[in-house]
Amino acid sequence: MSWQCTRREMLWGGAAVAAGTLQAGMPQAQSAKITVGITSNTRPDWAGPQGFLKSIREASEVGYHWIETFWPYVSKWEERPEELTEILARLDLKMETVSNGGGMNTHFQDPAQRKEVIADHMRLVRFIKKLNCDHLKINCGGPNPGGNTPEIYRNMAVAFNELGRRISDMGIQFGVHHHLWTQYETRQDVDAIMEGTDPRHVHMILDTGHTTMAGMDALQLTKDYVSRIIEFHMKDCAPENRGGYKGPVLKRGTVNTNKNNLTFFPLGKGGVDYPGIKRELDHNGWKGWMTVELDMTATTAKHSAAVSKKYLEEVLKLKV
Repeated sequence: MSWQCTRREMLWGGAAVAAGTLQAGMPQAQSAKITVGITSNTRPDWAGPQGFLKSIREASEVGYHWIETFWPYVSKWEERPEELTEILARLDLKMETVSNGGGMNTHFQDPAQRKEVIADHMRLVRFIKKLNCDHLKINCGGPNPGGNTPEIYRNMAVAFNELGRRISDMGIQFGVHHHLWTQYETRQDVDAIMEGTDPRHVHMILDTGHTTMAGMDALQLTKDYVSRIIEFHMKDCAPENRGGYKGPVLKRGTVNTNKNNLTFFPLGKGGVDYPGIKRELDHNGWKGWMTVELDMTATTAKHSAAVSKKYLEEVLKLKV
C-alpha cells in the first residue's frame, strides 16, 4: 500500500510539474522525424528480381527517393555495391534497406541452425553497410508445427539478441517484421519476442496491414511499443477491418493472389488509423521510417504508389 501511495504522489507531482511547464509556454509535443520510402515488390508488375529495375525507375518517376528491396533482387551486386549505388543515384534514389529473403536461413527457433542463420544475415548486413543503410529489416520463417511454445520463443529471442548485438556493433539497427503465415505473427508472438529481447539491439518493424489482418489494432500496437519501432510498413485494409480483423483465420494462398481477393490496399482505404498513429509518433518525438508497401495491386504498381504518396502528403502532411 505504501508503494501505491508513493507512486500516486509521484504521478500527481509529475502532473503538476508538467502543467507548470505547459503554462510557461513550453511546447506540448515534438514533431516526429519521418523518412518516407517504398518497397520494390508490388505484384504483378514490380514482382521479383526481374522487375527490380522497372520498380525503381517508376518509383522515382512518382517522386519517391528511398527504396527498400529484398536480398534476391539485388544479390547480384554483392561484390559491386558501388554499381548499384550509381544506378540508384541516376534516378535520384538511395537504398533504405535490403530485407532478408529466399535462400537465407530463417530458422531462428532452431539452436542447431543458429550459426548458419547468423552467418547468412551478417553477410547481408555487410552488404547494406556498403550501401549506407541505417537498419536491417527481416522476416521470419514459416509457422512452427504445433504453434509456438515458451521454448521456441526463448530460442528465437536468443538468436535475435545475438544477431542484434552484432548488427549494433556495426552501427546499424535491427528490426524484426511480424507477418501473416510466419512464426512471428500474432500479438502473443509480438509480446513474447519484445519481452525476451534486448531493446538496445532488437527493434520492431510494424507492418500496419499484417498487424490489422492478424487481429491487432495498429494504433494500439504503436502506443504500446513506440520506443521499439524503427520502421512502419505502410499498407491499408478495408474499413470494416479497422482495429483488427475479426473473421476466420486467413489461409495462405487464398488472399492477395489476384485483384479479386485483396486484403491490402493503397493508403486511404480507411482500415488503418494513420492520423492517430501520426499523432502518437508526434507526441513521442519519434524518429524512423514509413515505407509504402503493397503486395498486390488491382491497377498498376506505379498508380498505387502515386495514390499512397498523395495520401502521405495531403493527409499526413509528410514530405516524400
